[in-house]
Amino acid sequence: MSDTSSEEQLLEFLYACPVGLIECDAGGQIALMNPHAMQHLLPLAGPRDPGNLFAALEQHAPEIRSLAASYGPATGRICDGHRIFVDLGTRRRTAVPKVLACTLVKLGPDRLMATLADISQQVVQEERLRQADTWFATLLDGVNDYAALTITPDGRIESADPCFTRQTGHACADVLGRDLTDLLNTDATGGDLRLDEQLEIAGRDGWHLQEGWQQRAGGDRYWCQRLVVARSEGKDTLASGFSVVLRDVPRREEAAEDLRRLLTCDHLTGAANRRHFGQVMDLEQAHWRDLRQSLSLIVLDLDHFKSVNDTYGHPVGDILLCRVTEVCAALLPPRGIFARLGGEEFGALLPRYDSNQAIILAEEMRTAIAAIEVESASGPVTVTASLGCATLEEAEGSIDALIALADKRLYVAKHAGRNQVCHSQGCAA
Repeated sequence: MSDTSSEEQLLEFLYACPVGLIECDAGGQIALMNPHAMQHLLPLAGPRDPGNLFAALEQHAPEIRSLAASYGPATGRICDGHRIFVDLGTRRRTAVPKVLACTLVKLGPDRLMATLADISQQVVQEERLRQADTWFATLLDGVNDYAALTITPDGRIESADPCFTRQTGHACADVLGRDLTDLLNTDATGGDLRLDEQLEIAGRDGWHLQEGWQQRAGGDRYWCQRLVVARSEGKDTLASGFSVVLRDVPRREEAAEDLRRLLTCDHLTGAANRRHFGQVMDLEQAHWRDLRQSLSLIVLDLDHFKSVNDTYGHPVGDILLCRVTEVCAALLPPRGIFARLGGEEFGALLPRYDSNQAIILAEEMRTAIAAIEVESASGPVTVTASLGCATLEEAEGSIDALIALADKRLYVAKHAGRNQVCHSQGCAA
């Protein structure tokens, strides 16, 4: 076979291959890319360099660069089927979020091969199978115990069955008249509603179902599904009390925690990832509609961060990103969530925080970021941030409008000189 025909066959294969193929150097500079790869990569790149794999993926999968840089062997598979969740702003419930699978292989000291494949429908099917598996598992043999009790409208226990003692470790006679919240210590960091909020919804809708970590008398945690049902006397529409059913559902905590981190956390910084941040925003939007409590969003972008990477190298930039996450996450309230939205852009979602509280917190974040100092071969490196704040009330209940408003104010802060917070038409330095 002649060299010419071999080259033609290779080009035909690359053109017809149903998977995106990309060849690049260790820095991500693309040498070869087939049409399917272009279809996937160009929309992701946006204003960034589409000729560099890592730059094109920076907004949606910044961890790919870190995975490649930290891979030690001369050759081998760096990642296999790494999932890139593309859509943050898709709010239509019928829409299928786009998910790409990326496999990255090191072929030599300065040669990488990447594949990109659309697995959106596969992920939808996996989610449906997971939900079905969980449901049937709890129906058949996945529930350790049921506990039933009744509580007053303000959450105090009126009666409890023996299963409540077996499940929680609290003797029935000792809990009468006590607040159920004090006994169970529900974990409120994952978006769970407080008991009084659950009772408010159950009183309005008739019932409310929630699951999450709770605590036994001995201090150990267990995964609990809690159903609250309103009771009323005669024709009275107001709840005279509530019945509560607690289900102890076993979980492999270590495996579940590993999976949770994989699905919800940014690989480099440990902050929440875009996908998880979007899911929590949807959940908090539903809570806002039910309870009309404050919900604020802060978005921040590190100033001139590209020059940091260009001058001091990506390892120093990565350390700065981790330090930013560390100092900002430490300032969050209990229900707050801090996420890396892509590259050097971060977001903080603040349930029950009004505009003034969000502005104060944003200023604290700005000050804390400006105080970060990272050592490098060329001396200490510092960075500043520009921040934008908005509330869901200002956005009239729309998550898309909330993100757009906070982004708009972020760029007002950028144009006004950077290293400041913008929360309205003007900026507060």
